[in-house]
Amino acid sequence: MAAGEDDIPLGGARQRAILALLLLTPGRVVSVDTMVETVWNSNPPTTARTQVAICIAALRKIFKAAGVAEDVIVTAHPGYLLKTEGHRIDSLEFAGLVQSAEQHTREGRLQEAAHHYAQALGLWRGSAFAGVGGQVIDDETDRLEEHRLNAYDDSTLVHLELGQHQELIPELVARVREYPLRERLRHHLMLAQYRSGRRADAMESFREARRHLIDELGIEPGPDLQELHDAILRDDPLLAAVAPTPERPSAVPVHSIPSELPPDVPGFTGREEELAALDSLVSASEEDRSSTIGLITGAAGIGKSGLATRWAFRAAEHFPDGQLFADLRGYDQHHDPTKAHEVLSRFLRALGVPADQIPTEPDERVSLYRSLLADRRVLIILDNARSYTQLRPLLPGSGKCCVVVTSRDQMEQLVAWPSQARVHLGVLSEGEAVQLLTTIVGERRITPARADAVRLVQLCEQLPLALRIAAARLASKPHWPVKFLVSRLSDERRRLDELSQGESQIRASFALSYRYLPTDSARLFRRLGLLDVPDFTAWVAAALLNNEVLDAERLIEHLVDAQFLEVVNMDATGQLRYRFNSLLRLYASECAERDEPEPDRQAAVDRFRRTFVTLAEEAVQAVFPNSTVTHSRVQRRRIDPHLMEELLAAPLEWYEAERLAIVATVRQAARAGVADIAWDLTASSGTFFSMRNYKEDWRTCCEEALRAAHDLGDELGQAAMHYNLGTLEMLGSYDAAAPHFERALRFYTDAGNRTGRAWTLRCMAMIDRQRGDLDTAMARLTEALPVFREVGDHLCEAHSLQNMAAIELDRGRLEEAMRFALDSVRVEESTGPNVTRNLAQALFRLGQVQLALGSVGEAEESFLRTVRIVKEKSDMLGLAMALLGLGETRLAKGSVELAETTLVDAQDIAEQGNNPLAAGQISLALAKVSKQRGHADEARSRLLTAQQKFTDVGAPVWLQRVEEALGALVD
Repeated sequence: MAAGEDDIPLGGARQRAILALLLLTPGRVVSVDTMVETVWNSNPPTTARTQVAICIAALRKIFKAAGVAEDVIVTAHPGYLLKTEGHRIDSLEFAGLVQSAEQHTREGRLQEAAHHYAQALGLWRGSAFAGVGGQVIDDETDRLEEHRLNAYDDSTLVHLELGQHQELIPELVARVREYPLRERLRHHLMLAQYRSGRRADAMESFREARRHLIDELGIEPGPDLQELHDAILRDDPLLAAVAPTPERPSAVPVHSIPSELPPDVPGFTGREEELAALDSLVSASEEDRSSTIGLITGAAGIGKSGLATRWAFRAAEHFPDGQLFADLRGYDQHHDPTKAHEVLSRFLRALGVPADQIPTEPDERVSLYRSLLADRRVLIILDNARSYTQLRPLLPGSGKCCVVVTSRDQMEQLVAWPSQARVHLGVLSEGEAVQLLTTIVGERRITPARADAVRLVQLCEQLPLALRIAAARLASKPHWPVKFLVSRLSDERRRLDELSQGESQIRASFALSYRYLPTDSARLFRRLGLLDVPDFTAWVAAALLNNEVLDAERLIEHLVDAQFLEVVNMDATGQLRYRFNSLLRLYASECAERDEPEPDRQAAVDRFRRTFVTLAEEAVQAVFPNSTVTHSRVQRRRIDPHLMEELLAAPLEWYEAERLAIVATVRQAARAGVADIAWDLTASSGTFFSMRNYKEDWRTCCEEALRAAHDLGDELGQAAMHYNLGTLEMLGSYDAAAPHFERALRFYTDAGNRTGRAWTLRCMAMIDRQRGDLDTAMARLTEALPVFREVGDHLCEAHSLQNMAAIELDRGRLEEAMRFALDSVRVEESTGPNVTRNLAQALFRLGQVQLALGSVGEAEESFLRTVRIVKEKSDMLGLAMALLGLGETRLAKGSVELAETTLVDAQDIAEQGNNPLAAGQISLALAKVSKQRGHADEARSRLLTAQQKFTDVGAPVWLQRVEEALGALVD
């Protein structure tokens, strides 16, 4: 503390702790109970409150003696308050200066930003509240320190953009020693070193960061560090630019006008004050509209999304270039928040970018997105956001666009402009909900259990009625810790019971509305509660009710109007998706148990599951005609052909939209003992999971379904799931895959399923080849091939032929390899006009043989055809391998620079897909490029990377090739 230029000496530890608490919340009341808890740490003497008063009096006396005429600390029930008028508080000044610096940065005024950051950081003279103890103060000290470090990081970025990289290096080196695990600091240091011509130092900084992260945390560096490392390795020209301006691709249509707003909320009333506040987003003068961002906050179920949608329709005329909408799922209890790069992919398509021109790198997507919006006036609604980090890539750089964000959190990093566009809807945010608990229960019990209190708020869906019931229970049970009630509410079977005791009952509030639902709507509400799916479309309701989709849609809208369901969004297939909140889903399940006869419940769920199985099978057949999928004897449910055509017009997008519902349905069916549904749905979805790299979803489904099949002694189901697990494991480890295929072979053989046995032999042959056992591999394929021809499985026939070509290529028998490769392509092309992923694989193998024979031009054409097909199918692994072949061909032509660019692109895709075999092969090819350029050290590094990849996956043949290449380097 200081008065003017003079320091004010304070008394003992108690005075310091109490003054620290007041400084933490200037202008707000700190209760005596909080002071007692902080000073004596849950063990206060009987005279504690008196001693607090003595400390306050002593502090007032100290301020008076220092010449401060007016009272700084005033009494305010139930404690004391530190007045801010006429006084400067470092923490507030720091926050204001940082906010100004951030604003200058957004406006491109970097010198002003650097000045404000320097002023802010100059306020620090050591650790905040040094020498003062107590949990609350310790937590606040940690928070302030994190703000300081973030400000330093942001300041460093500004200096880098100003070109001051050389001056930064000494300070950054010291900072990195002090905070070795802060990856952003490492990133800035590496970039400064690279721009200063110290490329080797930048690489050493990365290696040092990796050692620290692995040794202390057991994790690899994050994607930002990895991407910078890779960019430095390839001398990416963008790194040299201080402030690169993304180029706008000329191939992208300029006038694609999206209109993605969800349906307006029926019966919307009131909220005039909030709507008027949001109107300031379009009424601000043009020169003031450097960044128009609105933020709507409030509790779940209060109507944030509805307000945003209503205002969007109201303001749409101000945005002639369209409206974009994304649900970021920030508060969904059952799913992770939506990733920004996924939203960007959809936004770019909506803005007219063809799917094959959407960049795979997240930063490139952001650049393209902001370039497209640079001259447009687009309204962007970002619904249910969780964090600023999630939002930042989705914010445009142009003031002509407008963003409206809805969130439960206040999101301090997001500066709303104009300021009145920060709208809090309703009475409860998360913090306010916790405060409601505190008011009813008391600070003594809530403040020390902050994390448990937040969990309680979440379990109550932040609904005021549910929170008051929970708080009243805690208040009436003074011996209950907060965690005790949290554990009771965590059990879904008891949650409504716990919130429905006494006069106020959450169940009763639901029942009042349920009672007035029409009969059919009530039946749909109940039956939807029988499912665990996170969201659904109208076909689900139609299956549950056994009626037409149009009738089901009408009933769904009744439930939306009655606030029993909410609209999520319109998915990529053009279907509206709906969902429950968790408390209403539990109530619907209770109603079904009470009001629906058991046979009706079972029949409804059975129709839904059989419909799902039917759709999944049709979808995979649409993508892969004559696909290699084992199916159960589950009776398929007839679906109206027009509905089937509408739902599966884009079958991969249908799978994408239904992915989470598939996982939930497999899990629920498996745990209910309905194994055939579980493993059949998994088998149909496996190829989609593989193509889109949803490995964990695939594994979850396989393991759940396998357990159910095992419990029932279902040999065919166990065979299919072991086959799927083997296919999944092949993406990462042949050693892990082999036991699954061995079990699948045994179960298929015992079940008398010759086709399944042939499928398994084909996959086992692929492993044999990678292990160098070419004779066994050929023998397995020779046994399997006649079966595929007998049953008309052209896909597996072609796949087997191209694998036989690979074996002969490994043997050096090029003429035989060419015969098999041509046969593979012929079989694929004879199946009809549909271009399939399997044709891409056949063309890839043909290209490899042509390259080995020296027919470089023909090989390049084969690989280019492969690239076109896999891009169309969004097959990322296929794209990595196709680019590998293309890169090797270009190297053979002597186009070394073009070959390296192609191979680096392939490597990025393989690494993103976590496929070590493909990544290793690409590293091996890149080593050839390095060697041809005379860069022996770089070649060795790339060979060692390949060696590690092949070791991880268990591929001795490829390891031998690496060893030969390393030996050739020495020679």
